Parts: sequence; C-alpha cells; structure tokens
Amino acid sequence: MNLRKLVSVFAIGAAMTVSASPRYIFYFIGDGMGMGQVMSAQTYNRLALKQTAPLLMMQFPYAGMLETYSASSTVTDSAAAGTALATGRKTNNGMLGVTPDSVSVTSIAETLFGNGWGVGLVTSVAPDDATPGAFYAHVPARSMTYEIGRQAAESGYQFIAGSTWRGFKGRDGKETDLRDYMESKGVDLVTSTDEARSSKSDRVFLYSAEPFNSGNVGYTIDSIAGALRLPDMTAAAIEHMERVSPDRFFMMVEGGNIDHVGHGNDGGTVAVEVVNFNEALAEAYKFYERHPDETVIIVTADHETGGMSLGNGNVGYTSYMEYVPAQRMSKDMFSNRMKEMLAGGNVPTWDEVKEFARANTGLWGVVPVKERQEKMLKDLYEKSVSHDGSNGDEKSLYASYDALAAAIYRVLNDNQGFGWTSGSHTGNPVPVYAIGDGMEVFGTLLDNTEIAPMLLKIAGK
Repeated sequence: MNLRKLVSVFAIGAAMTVSASPRYIFYFIGDGMGMGQVMSAQTYNRLALKQTAPLLMMQFPYAGMLETYSASSTVTDSAAAGTALATGRKTNNGMLGVTPDSVSVTSIAETLFGNGWGVGLVTSVAPDDATPGAFYAHVPARSMTYEIGRQAAESGYQFIAGSTWRGFKGRDGKETDLRDYMESKGVDLVTSTDEARSSKSDRVFLYSAEPFNSGNVGYTIDSIAGALRLPDMTAAAIEHMERVSPDRFFMMVEGGNIDHVGHGNDGGTVAVEVVNFNEALAEAYKFYERHPDETVIIVTADHETGGMSLGNGNVGYTSYMEYVPAQRMSKDMFSNRMKEMLAGGNVPTWDEVKEFARANTGLWGVVPVKERQEKMLKDLYEKSVSHDGSNGDEKSLYASYDALAAAIYRVLNDNQGFGWTSGSHTGNPVPVYAIGDGMEVFGTLLDNTEIAPMLLKIAGK
C-alpha cells in the first residue's frame, strides 16, 4: 500500500472512532470544474457581485485535490471519471459503470439503496448522461442512452432530475417506448418542480420538456423563461427524499452546465454557472444546518474542462470580473442569434452587429475593444455577409458556433481576463471540499477512485 492510501486508511479509522455514521450524504460534482473555474467564480463573486463571504464550498473546513486520469488515458472523459467517482473503479474512456473488460461494478448509490437508503440524483444536463448514469447504469458505451434509461427505471431510485432523457428518441428520431417503460416501473414523469412537489408517487423523474442545446436545461446567464434551475431541482429533490426516505438518503447533484460552457470557452458563463452550482449547494447546506451531526457533504469534479485560467496575456497581472455582469448571453445563445441575423433577408450592418454585441456582451460598452481587435472582427463580418466560405464555424463537443460570434467571444474572454488552453478536457487536478463528522479524510491529495469507498466507510458500509 502506498503512503497516501495508508494515511487515508488511518484517517478513516480515526474518524470512525469519534463520530457516528451519517444518515444523509450529499455528493456534489461540478462537471469540468477545476480550480480555474472555481477561482474565476470566486473572483466574480467578490468583485462583481460584491459578496464579502467566499463561495460556500470554499468555506467548508476540509479541502483537498483529486487526480482524474482514466484507465485508458491521462485525460479522462466524463464516463470514465463518473464511474471512478461513483464506484471507486477506473475504466476506459467512454465506458460507464463497468471495468475495461465490461464487468459491472457497483456504485455507492446502488450499495446504499440496497441497504435501505433512499437515493436521489439531480443534474443540469441529461439524466442519462455520463455522470448521473455512473450511479445506476452498466453499459460498455455511454452513447447507449435507451439502455441507460431502462436501467434508471429499474434502479428503484426515488428521484432523478435533469434535462431530457435522450433515450426517449431512437437514432432514427422516432419515439421509443422508454416513457411507457419508466411509468410501468412506478415512475411519475413530471416537467416542473411544482409537479415534482405535488406528486404522490414514491418515484419521481423530473425532466425538461424543452431542453437547450444538446441536452441541458439552459444556461443561467440566458434567463430562459420556464427553464429548470439546478438550485430549484435540488430543493425539490431534498423535499422528496425527506418525504419518501426520511431516515437516511444519498443525493448526487451535478452541475453539468459548467462543462458544457467550458467546452465552448465561455468564461463569463462558466463563472455564472459555478455560482449557480454554489446556490444548489446552499440548499443542501440548509439541510446540513438542521441535521449537523447526521449529514456530510462533499464537493468535487469529474475533471477539468478547457484549461481555464484567471488571467491571460492580454490583460497581464489582472482580470476584469466586473465586466461579467454586462454579459447577458451565453456564447451558445449569442451564436444562435447571430446565425439567424446573418441568414435573414435583412443582413445587419456592421454598426448593428456592434450594437447587438454591446447590448449582450458589454463589448464597445463597459468592455473596451482595442483597435486591432475591432479590425479583425470587422474583416470577419465582411466575409460573413459576403458568404465567403473561408470563415468556418467553430465546433465544440456540444455546439457549433458561428465564426463571427466565436471571434467576438474570444475578444470578450481576452478582455474580461479569462484564459484557455483547450476546447476539451485536461488532466489538471480538481478541488475537493468537505464538511461533516469524519470528513477530514478528504483534506489531502486523492485519486478519484478513493472517494466512494471512503464515503461508504464513513457511512459504516
């Protein structure tokens, strides 16, 4: 046994001798949330929102770091990372809830559910996506969304919430029988938090009737009317778990939108999404305050996305988070609107494009634009309106961005003070924050396979 694991074992043993096992476990996962994302959000929280207290997760008494590599790569995908966080076992990228040779492995949620605990899962992306799926599904490929949805129905879990179930439609775009199958297992399918709260069923699956951009509930910064919000879903889930399993329950809450906008290198939206994730955490913390001796909370991430930094070569030794409130649209929403404008019969003038950008990003308003930056953007605009095919849209894992919109957001990021090294995941370590009796064991450097076993030991399982 290596020294780090030996220290962890001794720490767990010491913790268990002085504290009773918890009855409530909250496992928060910020998808793609590295220290760059956390510090960007914290600086935005301090300078733009004028909050004197740090983000709640940063106030937790125990803090550590997590390695995230998978069995097949130094840079993990969400399926392998989710499997490690949920089961304590490494697997290959793309595989979910199984070992590299496709043998099923048991998640912490499945173990606790089998011991009489209630289980609730909440995410801002699809509930059959990699991270939530790792807590109930066992498939060789994360793309098997229909099979993943059936396994969710078979899990027995009392609450699952997120965007929409991608398995509701087959590869041919036609409706599958997944809705009927879920209902046959006693699941009440609802599309609002009000419906979730009023449901009389023990099993509730809350999903978005109109998901945004490849399966998330919509970005906080876009203020989409009627969109599900992670803090509200988390609060509804806690209420449901208190009703159906008041003695003991496990909840996993994922801030999946952090990863989606990280792939798009949209710094302002990342900062706002991490704050939104922190607000969801506050719902669990309210519960903790009512049950401090019986509740534990851990916050971490499956991996880092984008190689995000606070600060870049354009702004030097500073950043301008006070510019972020002037950004009123995500890069995704802005790009969609830009595509509509440029494809319409009345093509906007350059001044109209500038005004649209000023109103929705702050550029040419509170965010200054350098002469060389404006020249580059205007040249790209002229190519766009002349339909010169040399522009080329920018593509990320979850979206395709109009070339002009992508360039506008690169300038916005540069001038706000965000830096990026990639449009994909990185192998950077991610943070761990924890609170509750026995949780001091997480205040060190860990591997992502160590969290689930350590939580189970703390829970006496």
